[in-house]
Amino acid sequence: MKVAKEFSRFAKSYNQHNIIQSEVAEQLIAYLPKSYYTHILDIGCGRGEVYQNLSKNNIDFSFLSALDISWGMLELHPRDERVTLIEGDFCELDTFSSLTHNSYDIVISASALQWSQDLDTTLKGLALVCTEGYFAIFTSQTFASLHECAGVSSPIHSKEYLQEKIALYFDASFEVVSYKLHFESVYAMLRYIKESGTSGGEQKLSYLQTKRLIAEYPFDYLEFEVLFVRTVQKV
Repeated sequence: MKVAKEFSRFAKSYNQHNIIQSEVAEQLIAYLPKSYYTHILDIGCGRGEVYQNLSKNNIDFSFLSALDISWGMLELHPRDERVTLIEGDFCELDTFSSLTHNSYDIVISASALQWSQDLDTTLKGLALVCTEGYFAIFTSQTFASLHECAGVSSPIHSKEYLQEKIALYFDASFEVVSYKLHFESVYAMLRYIKESGTSGGEQKLSYLQTKRLIAEYPFDYLEFEVLFVRTVQKV
């Protein structure tokens, strides 16, 4: 799967390039209303941004199941006797049925669900195991100007599509937050996209498109748009 290959390949240098992902995880955890949870499920846990921000915000737990499709990322997750690392694909229902617990107090996902290849299956699986969820999902407005300049479409979903799908499975509230990250050059932007894993393995640009983009892109920044979601099970 392209997403897993991208993240695994750059796993050791990932921390140098995940500035926005770190900010997103920090903001997401700041939304949590409680200081203690028994069972937490972290979907697309990566190298442990959620775990680290739980600690920073003095939010304690008894058990944390940390799921990621990339073992290269899981190997970099902090070790803790309360944490179970699970290699699995959140696009498959079998993944959810084989988790360490049948249900969780809360499910958290920071900067991962935008890469679901089957959003309905992912959301159905989440609804099976959680009563409450907090998600941060990048939308198609991420890199919008760059995509427009290059003449390509975003590989991820719009916020409208995400909201529509999530509402089928959960009662949810939404907040959209935008970010900008400035760079010294367009070449540095493209290198960031590649090494941060934010392309999800998508190889959209030809050599000529890349050359033209470097020459013509009018901004010194990339935009990011993130949909923050709080969900509860439908009654």
